[in-house]
Amino acid sequence: MWTFVIVNVVIVEALFLSAGSGKNGVLTVAKFFGLHAALLILFQLLLVARLPWLDRRIGMDRLTVWHRWVGFTLLWTVLTHATLVVLGYATLDDASMGKTFVALSGVPASLLGMLAAAVIVVIGAISTRPLRRRLRYEVWHGLHLLLYVALGLAFVHQLQETTTFTSSAFAEAYWWLLWLFAFGALLTGRLVVPLWRNAYHRFRVAAVVPESDNVVSVYVTGRHLDKLPARAGQFCIWRFPGHNNWWLANPFSLSAAPGALGLRLTAKAVGTTSAGLRNVPVGSRAFVEGPYGAFTSLHRSRPGALLIAGGVGITPVRAMLEEQATGDVVVLYRVRSEADAVLLNEVRHLVSLRGGRLHLLTGRTGEAGTPPPFAPAGLHRLVPDITERDVYVCGPPAMTSAVLSGLRDLRVPARQVHAEKFGLA
Repeated sequence: MWTFVIVNVVIVEALFLSAGSGKNGVLTVAKFFGLHAALLILFQLLLVARLPWLDRRIGMDRLTVWHRWVGFTLLWTVLTHATLVVLGYATLDDASMGKTFVALSGVPASLLGMLAAAVIVVIGAISTRPLRRRLRYEVWHGLHLLLYVALGLAFVHQLQETTTFTSSAFAEAYWWLLWLFAFGALLTGRLVVPLWRNAYHRFRVAAVVPESDNVVSVYVTGRHLDKLPARAGQFCIWRFPGHNNWWLANPFSLSAAPGALGLRLTAKAVGTTSAGLRNVPVGSRAFVEGPYGAFTSLHRSRPGALLIAGGVGITPVRAMLEEQATGDVVVLYRVRSEADAVLLNEVRHLVSLRGGRLHLLTGRTGEAGTPPPFAPAGLHRLVPDITERDVYVCGPPAMTSAVLSGLRDLRVPARQVHAEKFGLA
């Protein structure tokens, strides 16, 4: 993937150099930033396309982090490009930047670029942490979708600014192929594959089973599920048409190893969608997008494994225990009390079948007499050979951070540490 990125950067640099300079030095630099802004937009499309090849190997968490950083890089690149364009023409015409900005807004190609830049600036502003925390997810997500409008405006803007786009036959073919590839990947990953899979498998709710007062399991069946490319540890985006609005969806992990008999999700009631799962009618249709995630045995590098879960984060761990894999396994399950341990009996049974060890870690962090369970000393005491194992971590953000910090202090090689928050790019 990085080879792909570097090769395209080199091509863009070569096209910039071969296309000649602009009307002055400032406009030449502006063109440089404009070309790289286009390349960043195309890279963003690939990051959010949910391509199975990238997702299985990199994971949605890392793709989401990259998406965020590329997004803010794009924001500053676009602002730099726009500022230099106005400054360059102001210098060329010996006019003020204000008059030049108004004049450029009357040119269709420039106006499209301004509108695209304005949308990107607005989305960048609401994506900063202080504003993002004040907005409901549905509002933020709806506004975020305006980026597709910005992409369309930027594409037409690039078509009309032909100095580099059509500087040669190779340049024109290159840009068209790159845009078609990026948009094709987006449409394939976000629309074509989900629609085809749901039409082919015809997912339906087979059973709804309360696990406790605030936890429920939903069993989903369908046709040819043995051909669904799902692995234990992955998650899907679940929608139940007729029960909730189509835009109300959540990423829930598979809480059992997928197979021909069906899929299972287990969720805790923490929001509108998850709280209403126990009311989903049996026999109703389910729309399943995915599976996603790199939290699988595909990345195992050592014979032994340590699986660390907190709360409902036990669901992908439980699924992985069911999967046939070599090597011994140790499970650390962190909960406030045994009553809060979701699927505990199933986990105990699966660990016993594999001849592994289960440590149920109860209590509140910070309570008197309760040592931090995931401090380096605690982890080493529970699992003395921890540096020789692959470590999988799934739980609340604070717990995950504490575990990862402890693993770093113990010098567990990074390639053996696998953690996923099951976020979405």
